[in-house]
Amino acid sequence: MAASDVADVLADLVTDATEHHYSPYTRFDWADTLAERQWWMSPELLSVAGTRYAEEWDEERLMRLSKWESINFFSLNIHGIRELLIEVTRRIHTPGFELPSEFFHRFLGEENGHMWFFAQFCLRYGDRIYPDKSLPVAGSEEDTEVDHFLVFARILIFEELVDHFNLRMGRDTTLHPLIREVNQVHHDDEWRHIVMGRKLVEHLYQPLRERADEALRARLDDYLRRYITASMQSLYNPAVYRDAGVADPYVLRKELLRDPARTRYHETFFKRITKFLVNQGIISHSPFDSVTA
Repeated sequence: MAASDVADVLADLVTDATEHHYSPYTRFDWADTLAERQWWMSPELLSVAGTRYAEEWDEERLMRLSKWESINFFSLNIHGIRELLIEVTRRIHTPGFELPSEFFHRFLGEENGHMWFFAQFCLRYGDRIYPDKSLPVAGSEEDTEVDHFLVFARILIFEELVDHFNLRMGRDTTLHPLIREVNQVHHDDEWRHIVMGRKLVEHLYQPLRERADEALRARLDDYLRRYITASMQSLYNPAVYRDAGVADPYVLRKELLRDPARTRYHETFFKRITKFLVNQGIISHSPFDSVTA
């Protein structure tokens, strides 16, 4: 991809971000409380969707689960945003990132705002932010080109997953208006970040492609497929199940991850990003083609 193509896209994104700038600190009308007995997350996005639990549990119990899965989802956003803020800040106005640095300023400002309003939601209505318990997928790189590529590939995977949930909940009229609004506002910004992310990932992968190093490409393929799988598994949080009243939360997590019915949901959650990565020749196939939890 030509640098001029990337520059044109980034210039358009800078203009759009500037024109749609808002203050996250005044954007929302925070309710004093949110009723416990309501949907906090769309039922089809719950980690039990498609399993026997979605049929056996009554609506009140599923709604209680939806509250804590919503808090977990926003907590995951907080942790993911923290990583991307650190990594992008390390690269802004450094050699090789001259083109995207102007957009990075908008990106960092928006993501800082996102982290703030996700934290506000979690603390106001859940009285907690679930800690980041994910195990890092090993991949610290001495090779600078590889390191830059993997950072932005991870960011893109995270943002594509999050946006799938945001888009659906932002349009779900069964949810409380505030929950819909938080998801919709995030989606309204995230599309720019995803467009940027795709252009950067494609741009950063090109020099690695030109090396004609099949062993390296195979290693990156494996790394990113494992990262997608780890991202999927973060949606199944034993602390959520415990807060929702499940007696054996780890047993439930293990059962859900092994349930074949869940594979279809995982494929849907990551459909856009896996299609992009496969089409670019970055990964060979979706990790859910052969994953065994």
